[in-house]
Amino acid sequence: MKNLLTAVIVGVLALAGTALVSEAGEVKAKMEKAKGEMKGEMEEMKGEAKALKEEAKGNDVQAEVERAKGEVKGAVEKGKGKAKELKEKMKD
Repeated sequence: MKNLLTAVIVGVLALAGTALVSEAGEVKAKMEKAKGEMKGEMEEMKGEAKALKEEAKGNDVQAEVERAKGEVKGAVEKGKGKAKELKEKMKD
């Protein structure tokens, strides 16, 4: 009886531990996605700031180039964040 009770307790603890590890993986996945989104937004803002500087100088073409570069870099960073999120979810 004592062995059965010990086995049941160990089983319950193992299931609880697995659930905690799974939840930690989800949290890390969400964190990676948020980091990617944040970095992407920062790159877009940098591009916009450079574009505004160029517009102030009167270089409209260069302003559009800087704006486009910022959008592309932002999309890349967001993609990296999404990839890291999926990688963390696959670990679970």
